[in-house]
Amino acid sequence: MSTRPDPHAPGLRGAIERRSAVPVVFLHRLPVWVPLLAVFALLAVGMAGTGWVAAAALGVLALLLAWFAYLNWPALRIGGRALRIAAITVLVVSAAGRLLG
Repeated sequence: MSTRPDPHAPGLRGAIERRSAVPVVFLHRLPVWVPLLAVFALLAVGMAGTGWVAAAALGVLALLLAWFAYLNWPALRIGGRALRIAAITVLVVSAAGRLLG
């Protein structure tokens, strides 16, 4: 199964895939260490920090993971889908915990 966007995909999925093409290509052209460093920085701020700053860092990380999971969902097997749902859930619960104290 291909993960390339279908230019003729109908509805919301097609619109999101078309809108995501430019940012995904931009991220792909970056050196590998730049997105990796950004993810580690967001995770470090989220885990070490407190309050709304930590919650925002974990929230951004959850949104990025959800975006990539949505784009790759058709190509994922059940195990990959379950892991992505679990990771997003852990990030959202951790962000809520940081925000609520």
